[in-house]
Amino acid sequence: MPESSRTLAGRTLQWKFVDGPTADKVYEHTFHRDGTVVFHEVKGGGPAPTSSKEGPRYASFEVAPATHLVSYLSDSGFTLTVAVNLDTRRVYGIASNEKQWFPLTGTLESMK
Repeated sequence: MPESSRTLAGRTLQWKFVDGPTADKVYEHTFHRDGTVVFHEVKGGGPAPTSSKEGPRYASFEVAPATHLVSYLSDSGFTLTVAVNLDTRRVYGIASNEKQWFPLTGTLESMK
């Protein structure tokens, strides 16, 4: 995958959607330089769960200053496509599979 499709490589972002099936849950996403993303729900501020399993492939593009579009297909069969504005800390997305479609809005909780 070209480097230009991994603008979030090396970053870890936590976001929370206010609607949809994961409303009010915080998820941490670590975007690796090899083009994979590892994500998990953050519970009680504890350490991230460890996993030897490689995450799904992702693509991310800076579509405007400080605004990134990212997408990946999770093992659950859902595709998540999200626009994240690092300045305003707003998150907009769509989660979908072959039977369901959810528009999502939320906030960027932290970034490293």
